[in-house]
Parts: sequence; structure tokens; C-alpha cells
Amino acid sequence: MTHRIASCSCGQLQAQVSTGPVRVSVCHCLACQRRTGSVFGAQARFDKTAVTLTGIAKEFVRTGDEGTRATFSFCPDCGATVYYTFSGNEDAIVIPVGAFADPAFPAPSFSVYEERMHAWVNIPGEVTHMA
Repeated sequence: MTHRIASCSCGQLQAQVSTGPVRVSVCHCLACQRRTGSVFGAQARFDKTAVTLTGIAKEFVRTGDEGTRATFSFCPDCGATVYYTFSGNEDAIVIPVGAFADPAFPAPSFSVYEERMHAWVNIPGEVTHMA
């Protein structure tokens, strides 16, 4: 069984997972670029029953390009997003891969909004690509 802990920068907000991710993906949409401060977001989706949340979170709700509402939960002290949920898949919790601070974390298998991908970015390996 896989146990990993994702946390914010100060450690106050945490998500502990008891299984491997259902899917690891990268998103190149402009909203994820703004949310992460990077050129794409990398996230892992987990079954909600495999995640234990601790700490106090503040929430921000964003409506995506296709109308899906995502609720981002972040630390009110340091501001780091530790997990989020989205409408249409209430049985899942999504955790930014960087919150695990684990270089051995599984690579992404899915890449979306590639029409907004920076020209110098290359997603290697066996990945499903979506424009």
C-alpha cells in the first residue's frame, strides 16, 4: 500500500493518501498557469475514500472554460494549494504533485490544453495528449 503526505509550505494543511493515484496529469490551461505560477499544473487524482485531510483550509471556487466548477483548498497562513475538488466528480480529490515534494512520484499519463502549452515544454513518455 502506498502512503504519501502532501502539505502546504508551512505544514499546517495536509492530505495523506493511502493508495496510488487514479491518474496523474498536467494541464496547460491559462488558469492553471496562474494558479501555480508555473507554465502548467501537475496534479494527481485520488479516490476520495483514500484521502485524509487535516488542518484548516480556505477555499476558492473557479469556473473553468467548459463550465466545471473547481473548489481549491489552500492554507490560510502560507497560501499554498494542497487539494481541490471539481463538479461532476465528487468522488475524487485532486492534489498538486508538488505538494508531495517527492521526486519519485509517478509521471503524468495525461496532458490537456496543449494548445496553450509553452513552445519550449516537452512532456516525455507514454502520455495521452489533448489539444
